[in-house]
Amino acid sequence: MPTRRHVLKKSILLTAAGLFAGTSLAQSGEPKKTGQLEPPPDLFDSQALDIEFWVKPRTLDLVRPASGERSKLLYWKDGEMIDSAYQELCHLLRDVNGKQAAAIDPKLLETLWATQAYVARFGMTRPLEILSGYRTPESNRRLIEQGVPAARKSLHMEGKAADIRIAQLHEEVLGELIRSFRQGGVGFYYRPSANGGWIHTDTGLQRSWKG
Repeated sequence: MPTRRHVLKKSILLTAAGLFAGTSLAQSGEPKKTGQLEPPPDLFDSQALDIEFWVKPRTLDLVRPASGERSKLLYWKDGEMIDSAYQELCHLLRDVNGKQAAAIDPKLLETLWATQAYVARFGMTRPLEILSGYRTPESNRRLIEQGVPAARKSLHMEGKAADIRIAQLHEEVLGELIRSFRQGGVGFYYRPSANGGWIHTDTGLQRSWKG
């Protein structure tokens, strides 16, 4: 019987081949239940992973669809944050509508990097799309008034949350992968559109939901 690790690996490999990009898991022949795609609890446990994964230099390849920007930055090396790269990442994750930037939680950047570094092991090297990063209180309030899913005390306003997706990677696989970090909240937002939905990730309390 295949383990959950094997199911996750197979799912990512199938996605890389485009076998269920833009389709439901049921249509692709993969199990539809979220639990069957969930990685084992120790997948991103620092005691279980080889130390080389965590100490190697960290590069983020990000794209911001709302502004058309793309940056590939080495932001962490030899155990230290590279300040110039960090500042550029804070700018990239700014409130595009409110035209304001803020300090981004380094733990959030770590989650984004580790997610991208992990799927790269399976040949998926597409940039990580940032749909929303920091939000001003005004922008957050405007989203609520427009009926867009947004919490009144959203961690986006503290630079501790991002809404993301990776082209051709199913949201369920992406979300379960991020949830395996056990570093904060994970929201699953499924949408029947050409680009699909997205995943909310934050560095707050560990929790998950579907919206």
